[in-house]
Amino acid sequence: MKRTVRTALPLVASLASAALLLTACGEGAKGSAGSGGSGGPVKVGLITKTDTNPFFVKMKEGAEAAAKKSGAELSTAAGKFDGDNEGQVTAIENMVAAGVKGILITPNDSKAIVPAIQQARKKGVLVIALDSPTDPQDAADALFATDNLKAGELIGRYAKAATAGKPAKIATLDLAPGVAVGQLRHDGFLKGYGIKEGDPALVCSQDTGGDQAKGQTAMENCLQKAPDINVVYTINEPAALGAYTALKAKGREKDVLIVSVDGGCTGTEAVKSGRIAATSQQYPLLMAVKGVDAVVAYAKGGTKASGYVDTGVTLITDTPTSAVPAKDSAYGLENCWG
Repeated sequence: MKRTVRTALPLVASLASAALLLTACGEGAKGSAGSGGSGGPVKVGLITKTDTNPFFVKMKEGAEAAAKKSGAELSTAAGKFDGDNEGQVTAIENMVAAGVKGILITPNDSKAIVPAIQQARKKGVLVIALDSPTDPQDAADALFATDNLKAGELIGRYAKAATAGKPAKIATLDLAPGVAVGQLRHDGFLKGYGIKEGDPALVCSQDTGGDQAKGQTAMENCLQKAPDINVVYTINEPAALGAYTALKAKGREKDVLIVSVDGGCTGTEAVKSGRIAATSQQYPLLMAVKGVDAVVAYAKGGTKASGYVDTGVTLITDTPTSAVPAKDSAYGLENCWG
């Protein structure tokens, strides 16, 4: 999913033919990790959706730190824009040709990337999806990610408790059709709130792409449709801040509960200031660290990561309820990204 969301600046070199960015680190530690037969360092690839989104910048930061610690050699690439599947395909091909033992990828297109992943795996490359699953999920060897259904459920349970039994008029500001991360968060919110799709409490749903300006427009549209909205779920914090701006323009910012997902530093600051009531914080750096460690373990001993690894999520709020365990914004700011 797009994260603007939903963080340490990368070392980059341009690959014009791929419209990608490719870099390497850990060159000073050759030989310390073993590469499964070549005698050099383990080569690890990281491919993110973009190289500008703070979420993915933080992910790269984690991968670089883990590679340096283990003596691995890290190559990184990113799509030119969110949704750039062709660029990610080229990055996989380039990394396989360069002899990587494993590739960590946040897929721009969960289905379209599968053939390239299958080709890499046939050549013995371990492929781990980070943050966003492939479709089908087992197209990659493993998935290291936030439990996005749980993340949505946490804020749904919180919102239900925080409204204290008042009749709800809910707007959902979602991601985009067909994107697994966005759907899981949306479904989790409904589950946590205790309602189903089509419930009369759901008075408006709009897609935002996780963008702040689009979040503002979506909220404006929802307020035109249902002026009495009192609960707003957003796919991420930029969308939440857009919603807040629209609500403030109508003088409604203090009587509408806004909940979100991501836990970036800007969003966590918004929790601290009261603009967002609560957010579910996720940990992109940990995804990458675990991913690099898994590739090194595979290169050294043949141990192959498999299945789903939950990298954790925490509800962050300064107005907790008894319905769901939470940490305050001080904790959130110590563990945020961006």
